[in-house]
Amino acid sequence: MTNIIMLGCNGRMGQMITDIVAKDDEAQIVAGIDIVNNRENPYPVFTDIKDCDVKADAIIDFSSANGFEERMDYAVDKQIPIIVCSTGLSDEQLDYLKEASKKVAVLKSANMSLGVNLLIKLVKEAAKKLATEGFDVEIVEKHHNQKLDAPSGTALALADSINDEMGGQYEYVYDRSKVRQKRDKKELGISAVRGGTIVGEHDVIFAGTDEVVTFSHTAYSRAVFAKGSVTAAKFIKGKAAGLYDMADVLM
Repeated sequence: MTNIIMLGCNGRMGQMITDIVAKDDEAQIVAGIDIVNNRENPYPVFTDIKDCDVKADAIIDFSSANGFEERMDYAVDKQIPIIVCSTGLSDEQLDYLKEASKKVAVLKSANMSLGVNLLIKLVKEAAKKLATEGFDVEIVEKHHNQKLDAPSGTALALADSINDEMGGQYEYVYDRSKVRQKRDKKELGISAVRGGTIVGEHDVIFAGTDEVVTFSHTAYSRAVFAKGSVTAAKFIKGKAAGLYDMADVLM
């Protein structure tokens, strides 16, 4: 049994994870943390993380970037491995995370979906052959009209995985409207679409002469991210201090 503390338990993702864990015989939420305690939950909820004295095997953090450092300090102090799902972290906060990972197990991924992380592995393998053979690489991501950042963190993670595999030779291009010139071979285009209630779609396109290979992932519900975080919590239980990601979960 994996005992979980849920940070941001009363938010949309927190409640989704609560429902998923309730049906999981291998995990349970033993405490929740949220600045607003306005829901009935089957576990105690604390509005201040410092008041939580419940023992656990893992923490899932789906709260905002605000107060991030305090949550990392709590994980280090209590020696509880933490799954960081917060988005919009600053460079300084990411550095703080890396320092914390020297003292406690930390899992951070741009996308908690198991399918997306498998996609990242697949496009790295594809790049070895197709990009080497002169295929152009383009990434198109689509999300709902309420999403603030563009391109998505997942699109950047896909681009980085390909670029790392190819020795960092690509330059990312986000907008071609101001430049009238042919596409450079060392260009990796990233396009963002925003509209409606699209949960998340990512296409990685390898375009060669007379053929195109496309890798696609579509999320139809945010539940895929919730399920992935619970799988990650089971994985990180008992792990030594260090920085992990979803690729480690898939190994």
